[in-house]
Order: sequence, then structure tokens, then C-alpha cells
Amino acid sequence: MKATDVLISPIITEKVNAQMEANGRYTFEVGRFANKLEVKKAVEEFYGVKVADVNTVVVPAKNKTRFTKAGFLSGRKPSYKKAIVTLAKGETIYLFTI
Repeated sequence: MKATDVLISPIITEKVNAQMEANGRYTFEVGRFANKLEVKKAVEEFYGVKVADVNTVVVPAKNKTRFTKAGFLSGRKPSYKKAIVTLAKGETIYLFTI
């Protein structure tokens, strides 16, 4: 798999930002069939950093319902796979441009 097929997008939330600052952990949405070795290789190649550890999680799908003028609309949010990447000491990834 190519690095662009493995890494789909970085996940930016308040919890992830706290992990970035405190522990050097970055979270990415990754391809469904990407394994830890492919994620490690893709991050090192794409961002030019040294990866210490990779943890993966499959986030399950959720049912969502909302009330509108037309009545209840119900559907599903899709499941996806995310990878939590811990970088080596002193390494950083700049996801935001200043």
C-alpha cells in the first residue's frame, strides 16, 4: 500500500491535542486494512520522523437520529480505523501552519 492509501487524515480534537503536547502522540484515520507496520512506515516516510510505537483501534459504526420538520431522520455513521502513533523523544509533526 502507498502512504496516501494508509494515512487518510489526521484527527484533531481537544483530547488528541492534549496527547500531542504531553506525550508526543498523534492520531490518524487510516485505511481499514492497514496494519501497524504499514502505518509506521507511512508516517515515517510522509512526515520524516522516527516512530516509537503504533496502536490501532477500529471505531464502531453508530446509529444517529434527529428530529426535523419532516419527522425523524435516521441513519448510520460509518465505522473507521484510527491509529495512535507515538513518536520518539524530541520528534514532532507540524499539522498546523502558522
